[in-house]
Amino acid sequence: MISQHEEWPNSSNLEFVEALYEQYHRDPASVSPGWQSYFRTLAQHHGNGSRVALGPSFEPRSIFNPPSAQPSGSAPAPSATLPGQPSADCILQHKVDQLIRNYRVRGHIVSRIDPLGQPRPEPPELTTAFYGLTDHDLDRVLAMDNVAGKSFGTVRQIIELMRNTYCRSIGVQFMHIDDYSVRAWLQQRMEGSQNRVELSRREQLRILTRLTDAVIFEQFIQKKFVGAKSFSLEGAESLVPLLDLAIEKAGDQGVSEIIIGMAHRGRLNVLCNVMGKRPREIFREFKDQDGQLYMGSGDVKYHLGYSSDWITRTGRPVHLSLCFNPSHLEFVNPVALGRARAKQDRMNAPDAKDHGVVFLIHGDAAFIGEGVVQETLNLSGLEGYTTGGTLHIIVNNQIGFTTNPSDARSTTYASDIAKMLQVPIFHVNGEDPEAVAQCVRLAMDFRKQFKRDVVIDMYCYRRRGHNEGDEPAFTQPLLYAAIEKRKPVREGYLDHLLTMGGVTRDEADQIATQRTELLEKDLALADTQDAAPKPATALGVWTGYITGPEPVDQTLTGVPKKRLSELLEKLAHVPEGFNVHPKAQKIIGERLEMARGEKPLNWAAAELLAYASVATEGFRVRISGQDVLRGTFTHRHAAFFDTTNGKPYLPLRNLSDSQAQVDLYNSPLSETGVLGFEYGYSLDTPDGLVIWEAQFGDFWNVAQVIVDQFIASAEAKWKRHSGLTMFLPHGFEGQGPEHSSGRIERFLLLAAKDNIQVANPTTPAQMFHLLRRQAVRKWRKPLVVMTPKSLLRHPLVISSLDELERSRFQRILPEPRKHDGKAIKRIVLCSGKLYYELEAERAKLKLDDIAILRVEQLYPLTNEMMSDALSAYAPNTPVIWAQEEPDNMGAWRFMRALFGDKLLGTHPFIGVSRPAAATPATGSLSAHKLEQAQVIKEALGVK
Repeated sequence: MISQHEEWPNSSNLEFVEALYEQYHRDPASVSPGWQSYFRTLAQHHGNGSRVALGPSFEPRSIFNPPSAQPSGSAPAPSATLPGQPSADCILQHKVDQLIRNYRVRGHIVSRIDPLGQPRPEPPELTTAFYGLTDHDLDRVLAMDNVAGKSFGTVRQIIELMRNTYCRSIGVQFMHIDDYSVRAWLQQRMEGSQNRVELSRREQLRILTRLTDAVIFEQFIQKKFVGAKSFSLEGAESLVPLLDLAIEKAGDQGVSEIIIGMAHRGRLNVLCNVMGKRPREIFREFKDQDGQLYMGSGDVKYHLGYSSDWITRTGRPVHLSLCFNPSHLEFVNPVALGRARAKQDRMNAPDAKDHGVVFLIHGDAAFIGEGVVQETLNLSGLEGYTTGGTLHIIVNNQIGFTTNPSDARSTTYASDIAKMLQVPIFHVNGEDPEAVAQCVRLAMDFRKQFKRDVVIDMYCYRRRGHNEGDEPAFTQPLLYAAIEKRKPVREGYLDHLLTMGGVTRDEADQIATQRTELLEKDLALADTQDAAPKPATALGVWTGYITGPEPVDQTLTGVPKKRLSELLEKLAHVPEGFNVHPKAQKIIGERLEMARGEKPLNWAAAELLAYASVATEGFRVRISGQDVLRGTFTHRHAAFFDTTNGKPYLPLRNLSDSQAQVDLYNSPLSETGVLGFEYGYSLDTPDGLVIWEAQFGDFWNVAQVIVDQFIASAEAKWKRHSGLTMFLPHGFEGQGPEHSSGRIERFLLLAAKDNIQVANPTTPAQMFHLLRRQAVRKWRKPLVVMTPKSLLRHPLVISSLDELERSRFQRILPEPRKHDGKAIKRIVLCSGKLYYELEAERAKLKLDDIAILRVEQLYPLTNEMMSDALSAYAPNTPVIWAQEEPDNMGAWRFMRALFGDKLLGTHPFIGVSRPAAATPATGSLSAHKLEQAQVIKEALGVK
């Protein structure tokens, strides 16, 4: 008898059965007794005990029922040993088994999930006619393949159970999941209850109340603020009880923190009725009386975030955080996940992922249309990015702005992109709140059981246009004629409850009256000081950190030389018996030489020492990006890999017993998703060094939305702060237009009011102090670092341990040669690798009357900083800004806008660069060299 834990063979596991069959023919005793019996019967059935060819149409149930479907005392199963053709019972059993499977696979196609009742043609494989079943057949008793935990039933009963489970208000896609145990778990939960939850009167009343909250809020807004944009939730009010049920369920499961990400539709309703934001504050935002307060900052009310504490019905506290969100819809997804992972990592507990969860609320058009959705889904199972499973809720409007699904996707469902994961997708009719409740319970239990994402695709509609000023009937007249006839979901559910006798009309009216009265009271308080916005203060993990203008401080970032040597020796250590690659062994040897002071520090050593030093001082370090472990230019080697088993060893994690966590993760080939994740992580890790590295500097342009809408502007819009660091390899080495520029000019265009830092360090010591400053000082702003490529191994790009011990980051590096400032006839300002080429040409031509200064921090950069740097030179000495980028790129136009044609009012200020161009660089190496030589000569004033 085949074990109940063995999946019965079918076409999906044919390869396994064929292998087992080959094994049986070699040695029958090598397979289990159940399989021995099966293969003997199979051979007998085909005559003469001959070997049978198993083909694509192989289905063992066409021959006989499995022994596991024949419990003792049950009706006898059809004979498994009939010669010749299979018995009629066997044929019928096979047909019904196929019907059961097709309901599991295709039942969602005919489920009644659309509240507008759009017809959905029934696939023939779900009809009895497809299998040639007669009325007589429907009353035959057959094995039920463990359907709903039952072994036998009539065909009629089986079909009824399947239709109740998969074809009512819930349609499920789950048969794409490869793991049989996961599918079996879902089947048992759904078929055992026929996908219906039994709710108590208290639970029904709570759902009705939450629906009332949602409906009354929208009606109140429409009445009191006529014509104002609110991106109404009307038509999808079931989102509020859905979230209510999900939060309650999460609390019962031990979740203490929920991060919520959503776009603007229904956001005000969620803020009020889920997050607990007082209506008076929302009404004040509608009145918009605080213009003076928000000049040049702030955001529209339906983009704002909020946090609050929720106490569940059973008394469990759950902290809720609704992420702020721009109009760029789905781009908040990785940000929310990054925040959740940071909170989980801060818990530092094995079960941390059981205590924090992310809810992402999507629109249907955006879920299938935005590529960041796929990037975010792909992160869900990766070690460096997993949060233990996200609850995805699609508020399925069945329309985009004015675009029908047929014009917006090539898939059956908006959720089909989620089938890339091994997770279930629950399609549910939003006008059946109890079906929604069943989906919530099942989804949350699935997430807890398997630590995977799960999707609820809630079908509803958008009663109004994209916003309250739109006329949707212009483009969808038939759809909106149908919507116009629909009464609110609250009324439909109330009718259901009244029919069931669980709730009275008076109770329902009383709830509505109370909610309206509360909103009226809050509207009256909207003009009072009690509703005024509170000053932003740093709370929680942000307590003690400062923002605003950059302080002109002298943050000490040096580390004692002895300590640096000890750390370098740790970075050169591998465990005994670890097999190091011969070339990596050379790197280890060089690190030891640097630790002893026998060799100057290169870029990689200084960078690793920055991480090691801050980690041993208690600052978490997290770096992710494509190839960060080795480094795109094979300079970092933060991990060594055993040549015999491939296992990695990270010296940065083995510095001391008391060090902070150090994580380096090679990321998927993704910029938007990963940068968004790391930005989110930084929002909840002010006391750490969080870094995202682009493979090449210009690759960040794929994530332009994350930079523009979050990194550069979040403080101004939402009072949210970040210390995220971005590494963007930058420098013109003749590698073509796509691998030259990190696009400094774009960051400088975004720079205002000290919102970001932009740096281009040129020495290992500068990189060391810059990174330590980012962790050590209490001022938190995003840091953009143009990191080198060719300079990583340049013989002059070196530093000593002394420079790491006694110095600090210098915003402008002075001329390194001893010279008389008054004798200087020309001052060249530059940034980055061009300095070394300018210096080489100056030395070659012995141009001793030229000084070359390096601007290491391009922003923030003040007149005071520049005045200090130029104080040694005569006031009228001309200053030339030299850059290898074209005139319309790089930093030149920013510098000219910042300082004018007269630097500090006295120094003539001109720029030297490549001519303005539509592309950063030429693709020809020889052309690059000619252009570079011209820039250098012109900068130095050489004819």
